[in-house]
Amino acid sequence: MTSITGASATEGQVADEVRDWFREAWDPTLSLIQWRERLVDSGWAVPSWSSQWFGRDLPAWADRVAHQAIKDEGGVATPLGGGMGLAAPTIYDHGSDDLMRRFLRPTLTGELLWCQLFSEPVAGSDLAGLKTTAVLDGDEWIVNGQKVWNTSAHHADYGILVARTDWDAVKHAGLSYFLIAMDQPGIEVRPIRQMNEHSSFNEVFLTDARIPVDDIVGQVGDGWKVARGTLAHERRFGGRSSKTTRPDASGRVIDEARHEAAEHEKTYVWYPQRQGRIDLLRPRAEANGHADDPVVRQEIMAVTAFHRAAELTAERAKAARELGRPPGSEGSIGKLALSEVARASHAAHTRIAGAKGMLTEPPAGDDDPDHTAVAEVLVSTPAQSIAGGTDEIQHNILGENILGLPKEPAVDRGIPFKDVGR
Repeated sequence: MTSITGASATEGQVADEVRDWFREAWDPTLSLIQWRERLVDSGWAVPSWSSQWFGRDLPAWADRVAHQAIKDEGGVATPLGGGMGLAAPTIYDHGSDDLMRRFLRPTLTGELLWCQLFSEPVAGSDLAGLKTTAVLDGDEWIVNGQKVWNTSAHHADYGILVARTDWDAVKHAGLSYFLIAMDQPGIEVRPIRQMNEHSSFNEVFLTDARIPVDDIVGQVGDGWKVARGTLAHERRFGGRSSKTTRPDASGRVIDEARHEAAEHEKTYVWYPQRQGRIDLLRPRAEANGHADDPVVRQEIMAVTAFHRAAELTAERAKAARELGRPPGSEGSIGKLALSEVARASHAAHTRIAGAKGMLTEPPAGDDDPDHTAVAEVLVSTPAQSIAGGTDEIQHNILGENILGLPKEPAVDRGIPFKDVGR
């Protein structure tokens, strides 16, 4: 294990030690999973975790430094997706030793793929109002209900699931958090066709699906607390990447990692359009003869300045996480900022393109490759203020947790959920 400690480590020391380890350990002829087994055994996959659970007891920033050093040397780090971003940190934070023993390692290596089973048709922003039920039957939980907006559910091995286990408890207290195997007869996954013609999400129907009694994260009734931890990880800024930063890297590991990344990114190919594509505002203004229009110029500068301010806020939140502070309400600030950038970009693109912005095919004689991207922006940006918790929910989080405002009045507070009007 490392000779440096959490108290004395510096970023430079960690990077040097990772590079020294990598140069001895790297073998590009290994499979991707074999390489990640070696990475996990070294403690450099998640050095911020405890030495008992595949880490090195280093500060939170060590994960970023270690991964960057590995990628700069021509290697790849941990997997992309909900496994590392949501499931693994939640299991690490709240799971039993048995769950961590069974699920953390195969998630770190990429052997297990995960999806998130939280939202429902009538419980998206009001997640605690969900109605999917889990009933204990001997040594299994029997699950019935429907989930929606589930990325990667069509190929996930496991899902992180929040279900209602107590209808006599108040809304937030009657929930529990489970790990559910997706490959079983009681689970049906259907793709959702979006208005921008992509199908990034699914709806999942659970009919007498089964979960072993011990595959619960936290205690029965802890579901809301555990889910909030997952959502904080989801809303935090930044993320891990499995791709090397060396274009000249080659070998079986690299080929498999590039294929993994390409498959993962198919889901998110429209996300730049969802965020508004501010990078296209100036080129589109020039292409449409509006480069000297003072109103257009003012709109472009306003959204660009706000976007830069949001980036700086994100950097502050990232620095707080790397100092070891738990994810908190700063994620809601970032989420709101992204929504505002998307709306402002949408408005600017509309002003610049005019009626042509509705065309999904370029007009005759127009070979501009960015033309049709604007049409996709205009039908994709509304998703930014909904996905990951609506803007209204983020306002509530900030109002209550940061400003100390009283909670909004609610007719379902303080009474058993079974008595809440439907």
